[in-house]
Amino acid sequence: MSQKTILVGIAGASASGKSLLAQTLATELGSDHLSVISEDAYYKDQSHMAMEERIKTNYDHPDSLDHDLQLEHMRALKAGQPIEVPMYDYTKHNRRAETLRINPTRVVIFEGILLLSVPRIREEFDLKFYMDTPLDICLTRRLQRDIISRGRDMESVIDQYMETVRPMYQQFIEPSRQHADLIIPRGGKNKIALDLIKTKIRSLVSHR
Repeated sequence: MSQKTILVGIAGASASGKSLLAQTLATELGSDHLSVISEDAYYKDQSHMAMEERIKTNYDHPDSLDHDLQLEHMRALKAGQPIEVPMYDYTKHNRRAETLRINPTRVVIFEGILLLSVPRIREEFDLKFYMDTPLDICLTRRLQRDIISRGRDMESVIDQYMETVRPMYQQFIEPSRQHADLIIPRGGKNKIALDLIKTKIRSLVSHR
């Protein structure tokens, strides 16, 4: 009898340390047994839209994501089936032509800002975590990330932050913390929280 895949969700504000926590868990628990998937992979395909239109998309609103595909993939992983995850190009604001094959490891971590905001998505998780990082730190990290890694300029990053990122955080993301099993302060470098999470994941794995 095959062992059920454990799904873990890590939510929180943009640049709150979700990816760092997920990658740290993958490193310390072993990538052979744990996979990480970014919620960003499920941004809707926008090939039919001009670049000017894509830029105007509110990427911090739940409607920007293909939750049907995400839910299909989550259930497939639980059933022991591999999935083809879209790959997102931040410079083109659209999916790439290629996909990434993910096999059902013992633990699959999804990390993203809206994972706990949508009932049918959060209900699929066995464990749910929320990164509680001050917004000023998140903004500083986002500026560094978007300018260095995503080809953005400071003005556009700040404009987007004020127009959509912060309002959507207040409307959807921050309220979703109530659905977390554990709220993690101080971001992905919180060693005590990291040890607690590893212990819980190992416990779930050993009992399935």
